Amino acid sequence: MSATTLTPAPRTAGPDAAAAPHHRPFALVRHSAALAKRSLIKTWRTPEALIDVTLQPIIFLLIFVTIFGNAVAGSTSDYLQFLLPGILAQTIAQGAIAIGVNLNVDREKGIFDRFKSLPVPRSAPLIGAVLGDVVRYVIVAVVTLATGYAMGFRIGTDVWHAAAGCLLAVLFALSLSWVSVWVGMLARTSGSVQGIMFLLVMPLTFGSNVFVQTGDLPGWMQGFVDVNPLTHLVESMRGLFLGAPLGDHVWWTLAWCVAMVTVFMPLALRAYRRRV
Repeated sequence: MSATTLTPAPRTAGPDAAAAPHHRPFALVRHSAALAKRSLIKTWRTPEALIDVTLQPIIFLLIFVTIFGNAVAGSTSDYLQFLLPGILAQTIAQGAIAIGVNLNVDREKGIFDRFKSLPVPRSAPLIGAVLGDVVRYVIVAVVTLATGYAMGFRIGTDVWHAAAGCLLAVLFALSLSWVSVWVGMLARTSGSVQGIMFLLVMPLTFGSNVFVQTGDLPGWMQGFVDVNPLTHLVESMRGLFLGAPLGDHVWWTLAWCVAMVTVFMPLALRAYRRRV
């Protein structure tokens, strides 16, 4: 008697399996958008987390224009025209610190461990958090310009150039936020994230032309000011808001944005994968 060997029939792929490769490239975008929505809901439920992007630009404009306007420019109205783009750049750069602190807190609470158990791309939580922070940066731009207009600031170009200046500032903040995310993934506590990022951001803001022209600064500082990415952002916004010569500042700002994303986004994702 001969034994008969039965071989299983080949499994045919169903319609879902055939469609899976097609949807795979869009998975990261879809899950990142969902996690960005989570970040927006979290911000909506904790409005006190927006103090740094709502009250801070108002306080800075009132203090610096009132105290230093006559001393620096001889007129508070003239100094307001000069200062507002710089305050917007300073506040939006400091606003990027919060995302590193928040992600560090999420890591301490084990939120990322929950994401790890979900069928989502590993990088989606970080990308979603960065995208969700767009609202914070838009609020900074709106509050700063609204406060400036109430104090007498006026756009010297048109609405399209002003919108381009705000978009450039938001893009810069999104790029800088990857530095904060990287620090947030490496630091042990949320307090240390804030301290480290302030040490990085403060020299950029005060070692720039935010408050005075580059030529009025000490000679040894001017070299740093000329290559400071915040200087290029401020000069770009002054050109787009007020009609000052743009030169190549916009291109330098975009180049800095590309450089920050190219360097720090992979570093942040690598640190995130090591932590979780």
